[in-house]
Amino acid sequence: MATRQVKKVTGGATQYDGAGVKLVRVIGNADVQDFDPFLMLDAFDSYDPKDYVKGFPWHPHRGIETVTYLISGDIEHGDSLGNSGSINDGCCQWMTAGSGIIHQEMPKASPRMLGTQLWINLPQKNKMTTPAYRDIREHMIPIVEDGETKVRVISGEYQGTFGPEQGDFVRTLYLDVQLEKHARWSLTVEEKNTVFCYLVEGSASFGGNNVELPSHRAVLLGEGDVVEVQAGAHGVRLFLLSGKPLHEPIAWGGPIVMNTREELRKAFAELDAGTFIKS
Repeated sequence: MATRQVKKVTGGATQYDGAGVKLVRVIGNADVQDFDPFLMLDAFDSYDPKDYVKGFPWHPHRGIETVTYLISGDIEHGDSLGNSGSINDGCCQWMTAGSGIIHQEMPKASPRMLGTQLWINLPQKNKMTTPAYRDIREHMIPIVEDGETKVRVISGEYQGTFGPEQGDFVRTLYLDVQLEKHARWSLTVEEKNTVFCYLVEGSASFGGNNVELPSHRAVLLGEGDVVEVQAGAHGVRLFLLSGKPLHEPIAWGGPIVMNTREELRKAFAELDAGTFIKS
């Protein structure tokens, strides 16, 4: 058994996306080789509705999956498949864009908007798969409690408990982990997987190292098959992500991620021609 050590820490940068939503792009285009198969992580944490109510009006996606998980907040959404609804406190929207989808996400004023949107790359053979949408409600996400630890299993399996999603194309472990102050937690993971944690609140150290990392950071962990976390003096809440890297070429153009520049050109040409959405 080998304990994973911290390989890279990124806090990202504040950006404005959509119609003017203030967010932190914790990982993005410059990080794709290190975080493969994870492309992007946008974090939202605001008590001021002016930061986000302009929302993300209708826009396309192709070649990826988007996973929006809210600890608190309210986001109304709709898409070209005819889906509509809201992502509320503790809920998750898991969308496979595949061959092409057009959707919108419009946050509503809330006491606090706290959560993330993760982009998972689709393998080359699945880039043009049929789009799909999963509405994961709070009650569908199992909770495993053990003393000073509370783990919500969004995707994958933890201690024999399976989340409502597994990842049809990239099998993904997605855990929402809460540790009380100074609590220790360990997890056995696939040795060849990319594993990273996003610290939502509090602080923690990793791999037996006493260097405590603050919230709003993504912590990429190096090689090994064990993750070890120790919470700081105020505890920690973190998201743990694990998935097998694709090791495939990436051609990224805004909301569309393909394997070649020609595939990107074709996607945007289809948008212009009105043939982007496949039957």
